[in-house]
Amino acid sequence: MLEELRIQNFAVIDRLELRFGAGFNVITGETGAGKSILIDAVELLLGARADPTAVRAGSDRSRVEGLVKLDPRSRPSVMALLEREDLLDEDDPDYLTLMREVRLRGRSTARVNGIAVRSEILSELGRQLFDIHGQSQHLSLFRPRHHIDLLDRFADLLDLRAGLARMVGELTSAHAEIRRLRDDDEALRRRADLLRHEVEEIRAAELDPAEEAELATERNRLANSEQLATLAAEAARLLNGDDSARSAPAVDALMGVAAALAKLAQIDPVMADDYALAESMAQQAQELALTLSRYASDVEFDPFRLDELEERLELIRALKRRFRADSIADLLDYAVRAASELQSIDASDERLVALSRRADELLRQIGDISARLSQARAEAAEALSQQVMRELGDLRMAGARFEILLQQAEHPAGCFVGERRYKFDAKGMDDVEFMLSANPGEPPRPLAKVASGGEAARIMLALKRVLTTADQTPILIFDEVDQGIGGRIGAVVGEKLWSLTSAHQVLCVTHLPQLASFADAHFQVRKALDDARAATQVRALDSEQARVAELAAMLGAPGAAGLESAREILAAARGVKSAAAGRP
Repeated sequence: MLEELRIQNFAVIDRLELRFGAGFNVITGETGAGKSILIDAVELLLGARADPTAVRAGSDRSRVEGLVKLDPRSRPSVMALLEREDLLDEDDPDYLTLMREVRLRGRSTARVNGIAVRSEILSELGRQLFDIHGQSQHLSLFRPRHHIDLLDRFADLLDLRAGLARMVGELTSAHAEIRRLRDDDEALRRRADLLRHEVEEIRAAELDPAEEAELATERNRLANSEQLATLAAEAARLLNGDDSARSAPAVDALMGVAAALAKLAQIDPVMADDYALAESMAQQAQELALTLSRYASDVEFDPFRLDELEERLELIRALKRRFRADSIADLLDYAVRAASELQSIDASDERLVALSRRADELLRQIGDISARLSQARAEAAEALSQQVMRELGDLRMAGARFEILLQQAEHPAGCFVGERRYKFDAKGMDDVEFMLSANPGEPPRPLAKVASGGEAARIMLALKRVLTTADQTPILIFDEVDQGIGGRIGAVVGEKLWSLTSAHQVLCVTHLPQLASFADAHFQVRKALDDARAATQVRALDSEQARVAELAAMLGAPGAAGLESAREILAAARGVKSAAAGRP
């Protein structure tokens, strides 16, 4: 619901602030007072082209602001758009603030919830929240691509269509993967050959994560075998002595120490621990001498084994360099990943066959659902046309003929319907367009090409009446809906517009008092002089006396008789509204 509209320096409006109600809001006033300028301001707020000539003379910029309260029907789509553009107001998610500013010189600016946006965002929000019907080309009725949505809401086909859209989405994904697999076939083959060679090379090396350290240790021992044997033999000689030794061997010396301490301990028991230590040292020296002797005799130089070790270590180093691995474990991990990718590539042919088979199944399923939709639309189109023409008869367009054209186009890659294939999208295979013959004897033509502003407004009013419960647009604005009709029909139009408020907020600019009498909120527009300059002013007619006076003025009879007629018109409208609401 549009709760507030604030306008500054726009055309003949200096400063204006309006608060609209939830029901039927009517705007009246003399010709030239500026009624339609209010609609122009709303259209500017909803992304219409910014025209610097609309800036009020003497000002450098115009500004229009609107406060919209979201309703449950429009909230999901609006919230999705706000989330996509990061425009959510977490503090007040029930309201949406729109702003448009036009500078006399320079670019216009647009804001949503205080955040600067492109004017296209305002337009997108406007399409979800407002339907404006009148002279402007901002008419949803004139956009044939939306006709199918109106028909499907009337026929209650949106759930079935949503299932179709999911299938079309799956088909689109399948086709994209099929194209990728086919386009990348040569590259995949080359990649598979490379991976296969790499996996075989790593596997042929028969690597063990622990072997590199072990090989390095053995290689180091073999490379230094002569020095190891010499050092071990020298240590053993020092412990055991040899024929050329000029002093006692270390083992003999330690044994002599132990013998001396044994005698000491016999005399002085306090030396018993020292004796035990000397005895242990002598025994360990003997064992060490034996170990060193065996080690020295076992050390051997094997150049063939050393060459084997060097070759193995160089193979490991080369593999690590090639695959940029830090260890054998990294090499083995790479081989596992490469084998998995290779398996995936080798399965691509099978995947391509499976995808092609699934795409064919989807095309047939899509064809089945599209045919069901088409049949249901054809039946609904006839019913909708009849109901709309009944409404048009009430709106003084009894000679008009309203039809809904459904067309399908064959396409070699389309969905299957029997033996034929048809072009399709997420909404099915039908192109839907509303057609109108405004006068008897004329063939129906596309609505946008034959309907005048007033006719289009009345056709939309008829459609809105028929589609009230199905239509998702919460705010309807009508301008010139009463063009070419008189007072008696004006009362019918007023009743029909008021009846729309069960599902919409309705704003209407009118010059017919019979229509205005159905208003829940009535606003009078007048042009006054402000500092010797003309300025449009708007006031809410809150009292019955003010409403009666305005209706009498609209009748062109402000005298007593006119006031009485105005009271009768107002009373008649109240009676109709009370009867419709079930009140006495």
